[in-house]
Amino acid sequence: MSRPLLATIDISALRHNLAVARRCAPQSKIWAVVKANAYGHGLTRGMRGFADADGMALIEIEGAARLRELGWQKTILLLEGVFELADMQAVAQHRLDIAIHCDEQIRMLEESGVRGPVDVHVKLNTGMNRLGFRPQALPAAYAQLRAIPAVGRIGMLTHFANAEDAANAGMPLAEQLARFARATEGLDGPRSLSNSAGILLHPEAQALADWIRPGVMLYGATPGARSAEGFGLRPAMSLTSRIIGVQQIAAGDAVGYGSRFIANGPMTVGVVACGYADGYPRHAPSGTPVLVDGVRSRLLGTVSMDMLSVDLSGIPGAGIGSAVTLWGDGLPIDEVANAAGTVGYELMCALAQRVRVVERDDG
Repeated sequence: MSRPLLATIDISALRHNLAVARRCAPQSKIWAVVKANAYGHGLTRGMRGFADADGMALIEIEGAARLRELGWQKTILLLEGVFELADMQAVAQHRLDIAIHCDEQIRMLEESGVRGPVDVHVKLNTGMNRLGFRPQALPAAYAQLRAIPAVGRIGMLTHFANAEDAANAGMPLAEQLARFARATEGLDGPRSLSNSAGILLHPEAQALADWIRPGVMLYGATPGARSAEGFGLRPAMSLTSRIIGVQQIAAGDAVGYGSRFIANGPMTVGVVACGYADGYPRHAPSGTPVLVDGVRSRLLGTVSMDMLSVDLSGIPGAGIGSAVTLWGDGLPIDEVANAAGTVGYELMCALAQRVRVVERDDG
């Protein structure tokens, strides 16, 4: 018998969540973001779930090549562009769009010798201060790109720093929108705005967007305080396991490495076949929610490499073989992530290779 830990990927949920993104910005085209192996869901599954997207976006050239091998014919955008001159041959071979965020990438394009046409998207740093040209540098970068024979269409894009907290004093979303609008005024080419939070929370941003770039929302999670279910999103990944051991403990007894949980009274503790080597966060504290036989319970003590402990007190009949949901159907991944002091993105992307994966597609 195989270890009972299982990740179930719901292809129909991916399809459904893409449709939600489409309804939020019906006038915009969609790049479905599939970086990090489609946020841990698998490129092949992502391509099936997002077949109706207008394009795919990711950072890994190898992933882009794989999408072409799988038969994806629509546009593919490399969100960070190329990393070295040799990458340009793969860009031309696989007909990839590339982001351009610095002068060095322009020089790579000039020196590459590729015939093109290569469609490029100039990234503007409107306030996140991560990648991109300052707005005042855009005209020169645009003109330099326009002079390169291999360059086809030139688009423009930016990334929001605080879309889930639009009034954030560090960089308000409205200021980023204003900077982008001023910088791109009069320039020809498609504009790309809005990550998942921008799409779900800021319809005003879509007025500038020829393309949107949904990421985590496609997989059934959100970057903000409001629940994914509240936006009509469905979880695409469920991580489930079973109880493989039971301990009866008394007041004063400790659970797990470091004895970080001490019982206040008699308790029944269940041991679950899942640990940090499977992608469950080691730093998740006692109290992090789990479901046991469909009943809400809590994590106890320190997560081990291959196991974790949960409270079975008050769950009649729970014992060895009982079903456990770590996140997914019935337990939002965002809730688990928030309890662990992280984000749902990290939990999805951390799913380990050793975890068995099955698919579901309800059509």
